[in-house]
Amino acid sequence: MTILVAYVPRPEGRAALDKGIEIAKRRQEPLMVVNAGPGGQQEDTSLAAGYEVERVEELLAAQGITAEFKQFVRGKSAVDEINDLVESRDISVLVIGLRRRTAVGKLILGSVAQELLMTVSCPVLCVKAAGA
Repeated sequence: MTILVAYVPRPEGRAALDKGIEIAKRRQEPLMVVNAGPGGQQEDTSLAAGYEVERVEELLAAQGITAEFKQFVRGKSAVDEINDLVESRDISVLVIGLRRRTAVGKLILGSVAQELLMTVSCPVLCVKAAGA
């Protein structure tokens, strides 16, 4: 089985990454960290830039666990990419980060976390960034 972390380059993404590493070490399971977005012409703040990808890969390499980082920018939503991974791999738990949002913010923008909670077929662990 594999621990899957949905990573975004924000405090809640880093909190999910830290918790995923902790669980992978404790369970001695491989860890897969995924960063995904549709890409295109519009800037997507959920996609990690090159320096952030390198930072995460260096962090994973230093953990003493089997871990990999994948970034998908193939025109599919992050939810679709993560659902595809959950369905095609033996995922024991999906770790996601949560951030505080207003009710209006959720209504207008939707919530990737909420959609993942409602659609994935594996257990989901939601974590908050320190101070959130």
